[in-house]
Amino acid sequence: MARLILFNKPHGVLSQFTDKGTETKRQTLSDFVDVRGVYPAGRLDRDSEGLLLLTDDGKLQARIAEPKYTMPKTYLAQVEGEPDDSQLAQLAQGVTLKDGVTRPAQVALIPPPDLWDRDPPVRFRKTVPDSWIRLTITEGRNRQVRRMTAAVGLPTLRLVRWSIGPWSLDGLDLGTWREVDAHI
Repeated sequence: MARLILFNKPHGVLSQFTDKGTETKRQTLSDFVDVRGVYPAGRLDRDSEGLLLLTDDGKLQARIAEPKYTMPKTYLAQVEGEPDDSQLAQLAQGVTLKDGVTRPAQVALIPPPDLWDRDPPVRFRKTVPDSWIRLTITEGRNRQVRRMTAAVGLPTLRLVRWSIGPWSLDGLDLGTWREVDAHI
């Protein structure tokens, strides 16, 4: 039976088990997950936080990560500025990026979520307001959410992936993991 691990990745951690080719050692998955034979199903940028799925099953890995399967991924994004209806509508309809138009997304303005503190903290600016949005996408282009929010004039300050398909961070502390049923 396939193994599936949910990991709450901290900011600054690479979505891989080794860090080759750099003089300065950066934190990797091996600093947190001591399970052999599992690999990330998709990626989560070093400067993003939240849910990363690890599995030992190649078919499951593809089903989670490959855009053709349209598995929804929900992000909580702290953005610079206060989104207006037009900006939210653009995100919902799809945004034109250098690599084409994104698929439509589900988007909502939300109150600040109750999350762990980020290390390092997001820079606070007295003169520039920030807001939180929840964005659900069904593809996984490189830095897609950050590029989408920037394209509509709302640069992302903090990005937390909250869920992938049926799996979420509910009850999972930062830097911890748990094994779950791999059935989709």
